[in-house]
Amino acid sequence: MEGKFDPKNAFRLHDERRKKLLPAEEILITLGLREGMNFIDVGCGSGYFTIPASKIVGKNGKVYAIDVQQEMLEILKQKGVPENVVTLLAKSDYDFPVEDETGDFTLCAFVLHENHDPIKFLEEVKRITKSKGKIVILEWKKQVEDWGPPYEDRVSQEEVLRYCNKVGLSVHDYGEINKSHYKVVCTK
Repeated sequence: MEGKFDPKNAFRLHDERRKKLLPAEEILITLGLREGMNFIDVGCGSGYFTIPASKIVGKNGKVYAIDVQQEMLEILKQKGVPENVVTLLAKSDYDFPVEDETGDFTLCAFVLHENHDPIKFLEEVKRITKSKGKIVILEWKKQVEDWGPPYEDRVSQEEVLRYCNKVGLSVHDYGEINKSHYKVVCTK
C-alpha cells in the first residue's frame, strides 16, 4: 500500500474507460443508494461518485465528501458542488470530521489499498456509519493491468473480507463488478 493518489492525475478519474467500466450512478443505485439518504464518500477525490450520489439522494438527502487531500477537494469544488454536498478535509485516514452514526450508505471507492492500516481505517468508517447502515468497498482486483495501481499495492477481495470480519462488519455481498474491480458490501 504505497500512498495517496496524485492530484495531478485527477483527470484519469473521469476518463472514458473508467466511465464505461464504472458507471457511477448505475452502480450506486444497484448497490442501494436511495433518495433521502445520508451518503458518505470516503476518499471522494474529484467527485466521481459524489456528484452522481447528490442527484440520487436529492434535496432530502445529504452527501458528505471526505478527502485527506485539500487539492482533490478543490478539484471537486471547481466542478460546482450541489447544495446537498458538504466537502470535508479529513485530518488523517483515521479521523474523519463526521459525527458518529451519520451515514446511511458509506462508500470507500478505491481507497483501501492506499491505507497503511486498513483495520484502523475501517474502524473509522464503521464509526461514522449508522447502525444497520451500508458500507460499500470498491477495489481493484489483485491482478496485473495496464492501468490502476501497481499489482503490489492492490488488495485482494479475500484480504478485504478478512478486514471487514475483523472489525465486526457483516458482509452481505461481494464479487466482481467488471474485469478490473470488485465490491464488498457490508452492514454495521
